[in-house]
Amino acid sequence: MGSIDFERPAEFLRAHLVRPLSALADFFYPPACSVCGISTGGHRGLCAKCWSGIRFIERPYCEVLGIPFSHDLGAGILSAEAIADPPPFDRLRSAATHDHAVRDLVHGLKYRDRTDLAPMMAAWMLRASDGAVESCDALIPVPLHRTRMLARKFNQAAELARHMARLSGKPLLAATLIRVKRTSQQVGLGAKAREDNVRGAFAIAKGCENDIFGKRIVLVDDVYTTGATVAAASRTLRKAGAAEITVLTFARALSEPI
Repeated sequence: MGSIDFERPAEFLRAHLVRPLSALADFFYPPACSVCGISTGGHRGLCAKCWSGIRFIERPYCEVLGIPFSHDLGAGILSAEAIADPPPFDRLRSAATHDHAVRDLVHGLKYRDRTDLAPMMAAWMLRASDGAVESCDALIPVPLHRTRMLARKFNQAAELARHMARLSGKPLLAATLIRVKRTSQQVGLGAKAREDNVRGAFAIAKGCENDIFGKRIVLVDDVYTTGATVAAASRTLRKAGAAEITVLTFARALSEPI
């Protein structure tokens, strides 16, 4: 056995504290797939079956809405949806389609308090951001209303944004954008009802206007469905003078590539 250099405290701590504690944790809580629970070789990972069921959103896709194309139509191509109804944000990027294992991860974080999933999900989002996080001035999560925050105890969008801020070194502005209207749950509502539900729901916190004016913002949420929520939040940011807004979500509801 090699000797420990006591002049290198980091190595000493790893050998005598971190590794033994990690081994003890693995004994009581063996590494398992984050989706199905089957044994795996490491924590915060997926088994081969669940991994193969994930559809990552890769190029080619619409430069504005991030909708994947089945064929490469050339650089800068926009989808018909983006041309017909331009969004109030500059671009949307998502890590994967909202089905199978991805849906289970979203539900685990959002409804089963699986905050341990957030670091892995945030890393996938960072990769999918297409350089937007690297070039932004700040990350802002879509906020919850204070009453819902009290009931849920944490905001899944803020958890994802927090870990992306840690990984990227970018500022996290978790209290700049606030939800001033207690909206109904969006699940089960149609597109028009969703828009009506979130109209006027957001505002910039008093005294935080300079956080937004002239800045490149990445707006973070867990899932993009109809886009009503992030559109309402983006309009508030735009009105406050945001120079550029990128919406970044972990998952995106999608049919098939166009």
